[in-house]
Amino acid sequence: MSPDRQKEKIMSLRINDIAPDFTAETTQGTINFHEWIGDSYAVLFSHPKDFTPVCTTELGAVATLEQQFAARGVKVIGLSVDKVSDHSKWEQDIKDVSGATVNFPIIGDFDLKVAKLYDMLAADDSDSCEGRTPANNAPVRTVFVVGPDKRIKLTLAYPMTTGRNFDEIIRVLDSIQLTAKHKVATPANWQQGGDVIITAAVSNDDAAKIFPGYKTVKPYLRTTAQPK
Repeated sequence: MSPDRQKEKIMSLRINDIAPDFTAETTQGTINFHEWIGDSYAVLFSHPKDFTPVCTTELGAVATLEQQFAARGVKVIGLSVDKVSDHSKWEQDIKDVSGATVNFPIIGDFDLKVAKLYDMLAADDSDSCEGRTPANNAPVRTVFVVGPDKRIKLTLAYPMTTGRNFDEIIRVLDSIQLTAKHKVATPANWQQGGDVIITAAVSNDDAAKIFPGYKTVKPYLRTTAQPK
């Protein structure tokens, strides 16, 4: 492996890494990312360019779900590789399409700094949104969930032609928040209120005290009702 490739591999962001901090202009003024997150969870979702069809529906979807995010103590912030002035014009199109007003900030990443910082674009890419097409910025279709500890809890990357499922992101947030408070994990296709898995860190004796009536499916797979 070449030294450049090794460096690129080392710089890739992974779950439990500290989310890179940055200061940027948004549709709601200048923010420092870590300060903006505060004691909340945050969802950062990025877009390759303004006035693109799939992204327009995605921002509208998040606008309609904003109260659901807020009820979970989660802040949402968008990013697009264009200027803030373009974002402000785009917001009207988003409202026209979805019927919902965008009340969350959208980062203006006209110089590609955040996209590069989060390893969405190569470091040697250009330093301006000018002349770039959605195809040039195709990797800038990612989702990061960041915890109050500023560590990355989830990463997702989507192709250009596939709109993101934000109901799934809310489902994952429910799991992340539940499992941060209790010694449980969530099984495949888990939904809020469904049975959960007791983690291996809990002995059978302790499980009987903490999760009375739990079921042993396999010695390594014990299930219980979702903790309140």
